[in-house]
Amino acid sequence: MKNFKNLKVWQKGIDLVVDIYKSTSTFPKEEIYGLTSQIKRSAISVPSNIAEGSGRGSDKELNRFLDIALGSSFELETQLILANKLNFLSDNDFSEIITSLDEEQRMITGLQKNLKQS
Repeated sequence: MKNFKNLKVWQKGIDLVVDIYKSTSTFPKEEIYGLTSQIKRSAISVPSNIAEGSGRGSDKELNRFLDIALGSSFELETQLILANKLNFLSDNDFSEIITSLDEEQRMITGLQKNLKQS
C-alpha cells in the first residue's frame, strides 16, 4: 500500500482538514494557540498517520497507524464538540463536519477490518 494518495480514506481525511481550516478561521483570535491549534493538529494527524502507516510496508504497521489516526479523530470530535458548545463553531458547520468525521471513522475501521481478514 505504498501509494497512500490512492486511498479514499486518506483523500477524505485531506478534505476534512481543509474543512477544519476553513471553519476555524472564524474562531476568536485568543484561541489561535489554544483550541484552534489543537483542532488543526488533531485533524492533520488523521491523514498523516494513514500516509505514514501505508509507507511502512506491512499490514500490521498500517493497522497500528490506523489506530493512531482513529484516536486522533476521536480527539478531534471531542474538540469540535467543545468548540460548538463555546459557540466558536455554528451548529450547521458542526453538523457538516461531524457527519464527515463519522464517515472518516467508519472508513478507517473498515480498512482495519479488511487488513485483519487478509
